[in-house]
Order: sequence, then structure tokens, then C-alpha cells
Amino acid sequence: MRPAERLRYLVLAAQREGNRRLTQNLRVLGLTPSQSEVLRILADRQPLTLTGLGELLICESGTNPSRLVDRLVGAGLVARATALDDRRQVTLTLTAAGRTAEAGVREIEERLYADLDAASAGLDLGPTLELLARAIAGQPAGDAFDRRVRLAG
Repeated sequence: MRPAERLRYLVLAAQREGNRRLTQNLRVLGLTPSQSEVLRILADRQPLTLTGLGELLICESGTNPSRLVDRLVGAGLVARATALDDRRQVTLTLTAAGRTAEAGVREIEERLYADLDAASAGLDLGPTLELLARAIAGQPAGDAFDRRVRLAG
């Protein structure tokens, strides 16, 4: 198996296993990984417009995640309000229940990150992170990732 093919399948397997574990752990909160990403972004950046949220999402392409947000509004986790500066825009914020759910998501993510820290102990992740960043550069998910990194400082 050539190195590029091996890399492809290792990335795919790691993503699938990580998503499987995340999905399983989020089930107790009644959330999907995509919904949890929305809650985490809003917790860090609210209020956001639907377009602003869409520009930061990695789980979905495009800038209009209306169906995803509709489900969270229906579950009472996200509130919609008319933007003060532009009545055509809608802003999104977390409700009290959304803040509680987001705290649960944050705990689940921290456990996942602790496992990744343990798996990578003693390794220099710099070259791996650079390779993955190059692989997604210029793609919609890569652009969303870059925006999130820039905002995180």
C-alpha cells in the first residue's frame, strides 16, 4: 500500500472512530455531532447570524445551516431574534437550556481531547498538523477551519 493510500485510510478510520465515539457520548444529551458543533460555536461567538454561523461550521458546507438550526430552536436550545442593525437578518444565541447542553458537550469534548493527548504523548504533532492543513487548504471545510483558528487567536 503506497503511503498516500495508507494516509487516506488512516485519516478516514480515525475520523470514523472519533465520530462514532462522539456520537455515542452525545446521545445522552440528545444531540448529534453537528448540533454539538453549533452549540460550541454559539457559546464562543454569539450572537451570530445564520450566515456567520455557517461560515464557521466544519460539519456542513455552505453558509446556510437552516435545518440544523431549526432543530436546535425546536429543542429550545437556540433562540432566534431579529438583528438590531438589519431587520432582514436573524441572530442566533443560546438559551439557558442551550448553555446547559453546551457545558455537557464541552465535557464530552474534553474527554475526547484527553484521549487524543494520551495517544500522541511524546510525538511531535507539528508535521502531522501541517500535512492535514495542506490537505484541506482551499476547500470549504478548510476555509471554515481557517476562520475558526483565526477567531480563536
